[in-house]
Amino acid sequence: MQNQTRIVIENVQPQLDSGAFYIKRIVGQKVVVTADVFSDGHDVIECCVKYKHEKDKAWTEVRMVPTSNDEWTAGFTVEKQGLYTYFVEGWVDYALNWQHGTERKIQDSQHVKSELLEGAEYVNAIVKRADKTEATYLKKVAKVFGDAKAYDTAVEEAMSDQLHQLFKKYPVRFIENKSIELQVYVDRKKALFSTWYEFFPRSASEVAGQHGTFKDCEKLLPRVAAMGFDTLYFPPIHPIGEVNRKGKNNATHAQPGDVGSPWGIGSKHGGHKATHPELGTIADFKSLVKKAKELGIEIAMDYALQAAPDHPWVKDHKAWFKWRPDGTVQYAENPPKKYQDIQPIYFESDDWKNLWKELLDSALFWVEECGIRVFRVDNPHTKPFYFWGWLIGEIKKKHPDVLFLSEAFTRPKIMHELAKQGFTQSYTYFTWRNSKAELIEYVTELTQTNQKEFYRPNFWPNTPDINPYALQGGNEAIHLQKYFLAATLSSSVGIYGPVFEYMVSAAMPGKEEYLDSEKYEVRHWDWSVQNKLTMVISRINALRKELPSLQQTNNIHICEADNDQIIAYYKYDDNKQDETLMIVNLDPYYAQRAMVRLPLEHLGNQPITVSDLITGNSYLWDKEWNFVELHPALPFHLFKIKK
Repeated sequence: MQNQTRIVIENVQPQLDSGAFYIKRIVGQKVVVTADVFSDGHDVIECCVKYKHEKDKAWTEVRMVPTSNDEWTAGFTVEKQGLYTYFVEGWVDYALNWQHGTERKIQDSQHVKSELLEGAEYVNAIVKRADKTEATYLKKVAKVFGDAKAYDTAVEEAMSDQLHQLFKKYPVRFIENKSIELQVYVDRKKALFSTWYEFFPRSASEVAGQHGTFKDCEKLLPRVAAMGFDTLYFPPIHPIGEVNRKGKNNATHAQPGDVGSPWGIGSKHGGHKATHPELGTIADFKSLVKKAKELGIEIAMDYALQAAPDHPWVKDHKAWFKWRPDGTVQYAENPPKKYQDIQPIYFESDDWKNLWKELLDSALFWVEECGIRVFRVDNPHTKPFYFWGWLIGEIKKKHPDVLFLSEAFTRPKIMHELAKQGFTQSYTYFTWRNSKAELIEYVTELTQTNQKEFYRPNFWPNTPDINPYALQGGNEAIHLQKYFLAATLSSSVGIYGPVFEYMVSAAMPGKEEYLDSEKYEVRHWDWSVQNKLTMVISRINALRKELPSLQQTNNIHICEADNDQIIAYYKYDDNKQDETLMIVNLDPYYAQRAMVRLPLEHLGNQPITVSDLITGNSYLWDKEWNFVELHPALPFHLFKIKK
C-alpha cells in the first residue's frame, strides 16, 4: 500500500490484544502511554497522545517526551466515568527541524542568511494561530529574519527558547501518522478499593433454629460497618427449588425441614426476580439496601444464571434448557461435584435472543427496582464469554456505577478473558498461595505484567465453597496472617465472615469443603462475640480507609528478607504521598527473625521513622538492613514511613 508518511509508530502501551479490549482505570487515575516513534534520516519529529471521553466532541492533546531508544511517553488523567479513547500521533516537524539545523550551523560559525529567510516562512505560518501577544512577537521575528542589517539580532532570535516554545505550541504537522485507537474504561473508586463481608441472611436470626430474615440482617448492619466493611455480599436471596433439593452436607435427598442450597434458584414462589418468602418481601429487601447505604455499606447480590427444576423458566421456556431423549434434563456437574438441584441454562438455544433479554432484565430489575450496584457473579466461566461482554456493556450504558465480581476459580486465561469482557474484579488464586515464594510469584504476576491493566484482584482467604487446607484446624495466628496479607497485598479483600472470624474450619474428610456447610443448612451465630481476630480485622480495615497506599494494588515492591518465613513489601500511592511497609511472619507456630532491606531506590538514602500502626511503636531506621522479630501472637508489622 502506498503511503507517503515517514513516521513509524510501534509498541503503543498500554493496550490489550491489539486494542480488542479496553484497559481499566478509576476516576482520577492516570494513563501513562508509551510508544516507539521514529523516522528515517535525521529530521526532528514530534508526537502526542490524543484522548477524549465518549461524550466529548473534541480531542485533548498532550505532547509526548522522549525517554531513550526512540521511546516516547506522556500521560493523561481520566476524570469521568465511562469510556475514553486514545491514540498516538507523530509527525515530521519542519519548523523545529529548521531551528535545530540552523542552531548547529550558527554554533559552527556558518553564515545563515538564507536559512533565516526560510525561517521567516515557518514563523509566518503560525502567526494566525497565536494569541495577540505571541503574534506581535512572531511578526517582529519574521521582520528581523528578513532584515540583513539586523543579522546579529536575527541569529539570537533563531536560537531563542521563546521561538522554540512557540514552534512546539503551534506545530506545523507534515506527513503525519497515527496509531490505532485504543480505549480505557473508567469506573468509580469502589472498582479498585473495596472490603467485602459475606454471610447467609437465613443465618442472621438471633434465635437458634429460626430462619433469618432481611429484618434480622438490618440488625447486623452496625456490626458490619463497625468492622470497616463497605460491601455486604449475600448468596442468592431468591426462592429455593423444592424438586431435587439438597440435604445437609450436600446430601442428594433432602429430609423434611431441609432448607436446600440458595443456588438452586426458583420454585412455585418465583424465580430470579423474586425473594425467598422466608427472608421477606422485595419491600423488606429495599429497606435493607437503604439502611445499609446510610451506614456506608453497599449490598452485593449474587447473580447466578441457573435454575432449579421447578423454576418458572423450566415450564415457560423449555427451549432455554437442553432436554435428553428420555425427556429429562442433565443436571449441572463440575466433576467430581454434582449439582442435582440445578439445571444449566442452554446458551445454544434457538431462542437465545429472548433468553439473553430475560437474563439482562433479571439483573436490571434489581438495579432499577432496589438500587443494587454490585453483583458477585456465580461461575461466569460456565457461560459464553461474549454473552458477558454484551450484558455488562448493556448494563453500564445505563448504569455505569454497577460493578461485577467474577467468581471463577478456573484456568488463568479463562479468568483473564472474563476480566477483558468487562468484569470489574475477580476472585484469585490467593486462597491457595501460602509460602513466601508462592506469594511473591503471584503478586509479581498480578502487578508487573499486563494483567495490571485489566485484571483487578479481590483476595479472599475463604469462601462458602472453599475451606482451604491451610485454614483447616488453623490457629489464630494463621487467620490473622491470611487476613493481613489479603488486606494489604490487594486493594480489594473479602471474607466469608462468621466462619472466618470465629475460626470455624471443620472440613469434609479429604476435601476443601466445610463440614455442616451453610450452603445446605441454617446456622446460628452469636454475633455479640468479639475476639482478637474481629478486633484486629476491624483495625486493619480502618487503616485501609486511612492509607491511600493500601487503596491500590499495583504500586508494590517486594523487599529482601533473609528468612523464607518472613515476607516484606513496600507500597505507595500514585503521588508517593503515602508510603507503607508491611512485614509478615508466615510461620503460625514460632517466632521468626530476619534482616529486612529497605528499598532505598524508592525511599532515597536517608534515615526514616517507621511507625507500627497496629501497636503504636516507632523505630528510627538509618541503615539499609534492619532487624525484625515477629511472634505468631501478632505476626505482622504495618509500618507507616516518615522521612
